[in-house]
Amino acid sequence: MKRMGILTAGGDTPALNATIQGAVKRASDLNVEIYGFIKGFSSLLNPRLPHVRLNPLMREIPEIDATIGGTMLGASRDYLSSEDDKQIEEICDRLRKLKIDGLICVGGDGTLNGLQPLAERLPVVLAPKTIDNDLGLNYPNEPDDWSKDEDGNYRQDRLHQGFNCEHMINYATPGYATAVFDSAMGIERVRTTAESHRRVAIIEVMGRHSGYIALGSAYGRPDIILIPEVKVQIEPLIERIMQLYELQKNVVIVCGEGIKDEAGNELGAEMQTTDPAGNIVLSGAAEALRHKLIERMGDSYFVSRRRGESANAAIFTRKVGHTQRGGRPVLFDRFYASQLGGKAVDMLLEGQNNAVSVLQWREDRGFHVDSFEGNRLRDRWGMIHARHVHPSFYDAASMKPSKVGIDYLLPIFTTAIGHDDVEHIRRTLFTSGNLMLPYHSVNTDINKRIRYLSNAE
Repeated sequence: MKRMGILTAGGDTPALNATIQGAVKRASDLNVEIYGFIKGFSSLLNPRLPHVRLNPLMREIPEIDATIGGTMLGASRDYLSSEDDKQIEEICDRLRKLKIDGLICVGGDGTLNGLQPLAERLPVVLAPKTIDNDLGLNYPNEPDDWSKDEDGNYRQDRLHQGFNCEHMINYATPGYATAVFDSAMGIERVRTTAESHRRVAIIEVMGRHSGYIALGSAYGRPDIILIPEVKVQIEPLIERIMQLYELQKNVVIVCGEGIKDEAGNELGAEMQTTDPAGNIVLSGAAEALRHKLIERMGDSYFVSRRRGESANAAIFTRKVGHTQRGGRPVLFDRFYASQLGGKAVDMLLEGQNNAVSVLQWREDRGFHVDSFEGNRLRDRWGMIHARHVHPSFYDAASMKPSKVGIDYLLPIFTTAIGHDDVEHIRRTLFTSGNLMLPYHSVNTDINKRIRYLSNAE
């Protein structure tokens, strides 16, 4: 294999450039050319196949910087249709003309589903990324525990009870640690407002199906954590809020965006449209929960305690929002994203196809990279499901991480931040140049390097 390609698909995450750098460095060490495709799968759908040479003369271009968030190659939520054989053949023909021998896709479970039709015609591997930390398995045979009803709805019927963190496939995904860092920092800052004004704060973090970010936000010391995997029981929740409020005159609640009510319905309003990847767009889980609390707790509760004129004034919401998936990645994400990118290169050179580079953990070995067959992530109908927080990670009574959940988080975050992360803030945030010089986008420089299939040698 003399030339391979790499693209970043789906939403942006903080560690994508680190993954690209790891792949480029490893390819250069092995004397392999590597081309970056612009805007994910969108580039493959473009007859001109826009691309950038990432290591001309086996030296990485200067625009590659692992400390910068987002992706220098651009991303999109376009995906390939497995039913459109003509489209797939056209894409493979373009890649052949560019002499691409193998392809690395950087993405999550949607990207892995999307690359399946390509993997039948070209060696393709996945380097993982997703802030939701939902790409992987809680145990190797987890896909066997999914069932499908007559209406085509999937359900995870059985869960392996003898859980062991060492048996997880892809222990943590690049981008997750940075998302938790940003969320925990935001929670700490909102706490001071809730505390000062004797209010109840509901903070919404990302995680449509998996509550890993909400679980990790325990580092910000919220009082209550609600995750999508466990239905919100409104009466016990209100009872807990009142207990805390009587004690400390403020309450901070963290909820994942996909939390569900007692009936299993998502609290956030569902829009009638979906994003290009087919995901239902959710809005307002925190706001929906706020309205339930206002209705059940009532104005008199807060007025009688001289905590405001109404429940509406006393209960407020905030969303951490897109800051979770942007900005400089912390050390954990930078280092392991680079390792996983390099591993993806090795996998292609070893002849692997439809496989994933994964980050594993063992107590005696710590973190290490490995590979896992893509088909082993699929259920019997060929679907790859988002990994859910295992029930043993969460204590529904206390609405906090359980002992097992804490044990899971500790290896990731104990040394997640490096000295250079803090030094970077000290040196760059308030530098005088920020006041005088305009922002310089990497896109400006990358655009000068873009080539097209018609100009390829």
